[in-house]
Amino acid sequence: MSYYFVKPTTYSFDEAITRVTDELKKEGFGVLTEIDVKEILKKKLNADFRRYKILGACNPPFAYQALQVEEYIGAMLPCNVIVQEKGSGVEVAAVDPVASMAGVKNDKLAGIAEQVRRKLANVIKNV
Repeated sequence: MSYYFVKPTTYSFDEAITRVTDELKKEGFGVLTEIDVKEILKKKLNADFRRYKILGACNPPFAYQALQVEEYIGAMLPCNVIVQEKGSGVEVAAVDPVASMAGVKNDKLAGIAEQVRRKLANVIKNV
């Protein structure tokens, strides 16, 4: 089982960020954090890296449900979505919550993870 969903796009990097953000909103997610990996690596290590952003996405109703059944699940939240330059194009990817929850031994999370999986898969598919 892969731990992510991925799709190459024909969008520019900035267009892909906008599209992903819009698709996340359609599925009930907001972007809580945006990490510019390229900028951080340049600043902290003086290392050059391709454009790569990590969007920390949260769907509050599902986050709340998960927190009700597993008090430490916050260590696995939010759901990360990435936009990165890849070769001559731009790629988008999202974590598969079912795969990431496999290590958590709580059967009550399975249904929640499956619902979030469908939503994130839709986001990637629709970008």
